[in-house]
Amino acid sequence: MIRFGQLDIDFDDRVLTPRTWTVRQSEWAAELSAELPDGPMLELCSGAGQIGLLAAALTGRRLVCVDADPVACAFTRANAERAGVSHLVEVRHGSMEHALDPDERFVLVIADPPWVPSAEVGRYPEDPLLAIDGGADGMRVAEMCVTTTARHLSPGGSAVLQLGTPAQADRVLELVEGGDLSVEEVRDSPGEGVLVHLARAAVPSMTRPAAGYRELEGKVG
Repeated sequence: MIRFGQLDIDFDDRVLTPRTWTVRQSEWAAELSAELPDGPMLELCSGAGQIGLLAAALTGRRLVCVDADPVACAFTRANAERAGVSHLVEVRHGSMEHALDPDERFVLVIADPPWVPSAEVGRYPEDPLLAIDGGADGMRVAEMCVTTTARHLSPGGSAVLQLGTPAQADRVLELVEGGDLSVEEVRDSPGEGVLVHLARAAVPSMTRPAAGYRELEGKVG
């Protein structure tokens, strides 16, 4: 059990140990929520659920949590009950592509995907491989999160994506270039990851989708 903001979060060594410094992702999401229209939140790669659950507790918004690991999903359900927000939370086990209906829209998306490059995962022997391995450049799952956000973020909505390095944040900027998502702000805390705020205009533009979206088509899952 670990204290995460105002919540007590249960977990074990089968899931990623919650990093207490990721409270700032929940808090930033809650700050953005105050300026957003009504609607639910989506958390991708939810793990034990701490980031999304704290955001739900702070905002009172409904939350859908998605994770490919059934153990993580079980912890999220139990932690939602313990936090007193289970009435707001729906937990879905599965890939991003299959856990969401094509027409579902969310005003706020939160994602903390695995972002450690495969060659560096040995630096974190205590963490489950599924929870930290982001592929060759650490961006494989993060790119899926960006594409899923592009598909499901409501007009006028925002997303807060957690990454490991400023270079990875630069890759997100490349992915959304030319599309109707924009990078609004990047917050870098050395040793504690990088947060990227993405937004979609309230009135969708007629701009064609970014090349990054096209190159990722068929890879979300």
